[in-house]
Amino acid sequence: QVQLVESGGGLVQPGGSLRLSCAASGNIFRLNAMAWYRQAPGKQRELVAIITGSGSTNYADSVKGRFTISRDSAKNTVYLQMNLLNVEDTAVYFCNADVQIGSTRIQYNYWGQGTQVTVSS
Repeated sequence: QVQLVESGGGLVQPGGSLRLSCAASGNIFRLNAMAWYRQAPGKQRELVAIITGSGSTNYADSVKGRFTISRDSAKNTVYLQMNLLNVEDTAVYFCNADVQIGSTRIQYNYWGQGTQVTVSS
């Protein structure tokens, strides 16, 4: 019913920047909290940043001051601007969203398919 499609991943050198996008589509009444998670090889998936429906944000300590999450409600899209990337940021980045379905207003949680971010010289 709802799809989340990430884009913007790739290979970047240490100190570089990338901007991830996640577009939601489908039977959407309202997008509530949206978030970015990441999972590095051999590690558990971890929360990177979250933005509520009202625009409040929160970040993992490891990315504070370097990453910025934002959203465009008109486009049903959430972004993650990543600056000063380092090798420890290498991971698959996943979009996550709490979505109220248009037909029932019931809220469900959805995941995107993930996009690879590799930081390497």
